Amino acid sequence: MARAPREPRIAAHLGRPETPAEEAARKAENSKSYRQSQSFRNLIIALVASLAIVAVVYFIVPRGEIEHAPQPDVAETARQVADQYERTVVVPGAPDDWAKNSAQVDAGSPSVWSVNYNDIPDAGRAFVRFEQAFDADEVWASQILRGTSPSGTTTIDGLEWTEFDVRDPDSTGNVSYALGIQAGSDYVLIYGSADSDVAALLASSISDDVAALQKEAA
Repeated sequence: MARAPREPRIAAHLGRPETPAEEAARKAENSKSYRQSQSFRNLIIALVASLAIVAVVYFIVPRGEIEHAPQPDVAETARQVADQYERTVVVPGAPDDWAKNSAQVDAGSPSVWSVNYNDIPDAGRAFVRFEQAFDADEVWASQILRGTSPSGTTTIDGLEWTEFDVRDPDSTGNVSYALGIQAGSDYVLIYGSADSDVAALLASSISDDVAALQKEAA
């Protein structure tokens, strides 16, 4: 006995049997939705796996502390400069907690021995630089400060220093204040973005050396 043909399925949203075209469209949409759900599921699995690998690397792989660049030995470098130029080289006595990122001599006319200090406690991101220009005078200092003229004087440990208040720090590499003094045939300049108290502290640390150079030249 032959089986009776299957009645077409009545679609609830249509209230009637689906046409062959509607049935094909429904099946295609279902297949598309299934593929999309599988793709999203695979994406989540891959993301979780990636995060797990990152976690393993972070917590298991040893990590050393970043080492800071060694600070220059100011006294030893000054000794070498003194031997090279056969003259007295001033060694600033800055506090131990002032970081130093350079100590060198720049050959030229004049040659200049310099030490740069940064990371000064309670001075923000300010810096201060010490320079001893060999066989130079205040004219050299004015050139370094882009033509800034002296604004007055201040006495530190009995020595009279010339003050320079820079009106336009942007034109002088962020230098806003400077102290200068003639030390025999040399000129000593202390300048930077640090305030006058920081500059005065560094100036005080070299008072004896400056006085000795002045006395030699008298």
